[in-house]
Amino acid sequence: MVARLAGATRQELLTFDDPSSCVSQGVPERMLRHAAACVRQAAAQVPTLRQITSPQGLAHDADLDTIQWRNGGQARLIEQIPFRLAVFDRTTAVIPLDLDVFYNGMLVIRDPAVVRALTRTHHNSWTSGDDLVTDREPDRPPAHLAPILACMRDGLPDHAATARLGLSARTYARRVSELLALLGTTSRFQAAIIAQRRGWL
Repeated sequence: MVARLAGATRQELLTFDDPSSCVSQGVPERMLRHAAACVRQAAAQVPTLRQITSPQGLAHDADLDTIQWRNGGQARLIEQIPFRLAVFDRTTAVIPLDLDVFYNGMLVIRDPAVVRALTRTHHNSWTSGDDLVTDREPDRPPAHLAPILACMRDGLPDHAATARLGLSARTYARRVSELLALLGTTSRFQAAIIAQRRGWL
């Protein structure tokens, strides 16, 4: 159903997408790869693709490539998506019955008022989300994450790092999560190793 709707979409596809819930619930890998292929196809044919994910979702997506932020789509990060969602040309929306995984069943919504409400929910999260940086130099971290990496390198606890950088605890935690997602891991220790290999430290 989702593949058919994505294939028929011509103007805009909006999603809340976090593959980590699929991984934790044991969705078969072939289904995950099929879903990723549908999104890649949409990215190639739809003028506007806006995906919202979480840092954890982005980290789990490293091998799937569902979030098409490097391939013509637009993506933003929020701390946690409220539910999985796809809105096709603002006429049809799909949400999972359990709010997390389409594989467990889905509800197709065509009621214009409900679709508008879901589109507005997506828009509000989009305006408050953080952009994924696509124009960074390959041998350097994004400018706003470089100070985060320096604090991690120096072994600063979070409270000391927030004081050094003048950030709130929430903003610092979100940027740490973004850095981990960028490096394709959920471990700070592993992130330091990867950053060292890339020459970022």
